[in-house]
Amino acid sequence: MPQDAPTPVDFWFDPLCPWAWITSRWILEVEKQRPIEVRWHVMSLAVLNEDKDVPEEYRKGLAEAWGPVRVCIAAEQKYGSEVLGRLYTELGTRRHHEKQKFTREYFESALTAAGLDPALADAAGSTAYDEAVRASHKDGIDRVGQEVGTPVIEVEGSAFFGPVVSPIPRGEAAVKLWDGVVAVAGTPGFFELKRTRTSEPIFD
Repeated sequence: MPQDAPTPVDFWFDPLCPWAWITSRWILEVEKQRPIEVRWHVMSLAVLNEDKDVPEEYRKGLAEAWGPVRVCIAAEQKYGSEVLGRLYTELGTRRHHEKQKFTREYFESALTAAGLDPALADAAGSTAYDEAVRASHKDGIDRVGQEVGTPVIEVEGSAFFGPVVSPIPRGEAAVKLWDGVVAVAGTPGFFELKRTRTSEPIFD
């Protein structure tokens, strides 16, 4: 890699997750201020939790998680992975800020705004993309283990879940958090740092 090339940062997301959405907006803030290049990948909360003992209400919510990840994979297969970032932005803005449901109109609108074929909305109800969803999910989860959620981030060989934060860190605060997270994740033998959440996701 050329010395002046940006550092690749791989980011696995599920559009359903509000916490991953906040983290994704933070990493884009960091990208403005640090020589990094975010590369987007799909993971799936439905796959992650399919064999786990989770509350029934949460499991029902996961049933709708298949639609958006299938659409993301369909777009990736047609256009390449470089479209995932802007598609995720359109999906997440509609879902988390505008509180839209995962309807066909939702997918068509997001795809169109991202400059992609709105007919890819068909993928939401098709199991034809599930193998690819699982493969992308496995690629990310294999780097950190099963006891995590979304997002998964890998930078320079260090992979981790999170950070889980609210509201979205901006400006200097975003970079300060990035530098700390990278330092902690790169420490040999470091595994966990956690405390109880005391806030709901704040998207402003």
